[in-house]
Amino acid sequence: MTRRLLQATTAVMALIPVATGVLTMMGIYDPIYRTSGLPSDALLDGNLRFFGGVWLALGLAMGSLVPRIEREGRLFAVLWGAVFLGGVGRALSMAFLGLPPAPFIGFTVLELVGAPAFIAWQRRVATSTGAARPISRG
Repeated sequence: MTRRLLQATTAVMALIPVATGVLTMMGIYDPIYRTSGLPSDALLDGNLRFFGGVWLALGLAMGSLVPRIEREGRLFAVLWGAVFLGGVGRALSMAFLGLPPAPFIGFTVLELVGAPAFIAWQRRVATSTGAARPISRG
């Protein structure tokens, strides 16, 4: 798996949090949530909009890594680690409240399985291009 393929895949994957982050900044009026009958609650709306802003920022940060993806291992791993932790949160929700609509089950699988796979892929690319550097501990 080449550097170019990792760049292209990452660019496409970054579009997901960019697009859904913008939508989620609509709060309870986001088309996904509007149909679920959520109450008009300022706390819920504010938290959804905050999450949308963070999710949008994550997507923009991920997109910014594309040109130098082989040299951005630490930030790449942090961003995908955040996605993984989001998947843990979804899995907890499934355990406590039940299954969401099918697409969200797929998102959870991507977050829990895909995130570690993307990190490993980036490390292989960094090593193969000679860009991998030991992590400094000092």
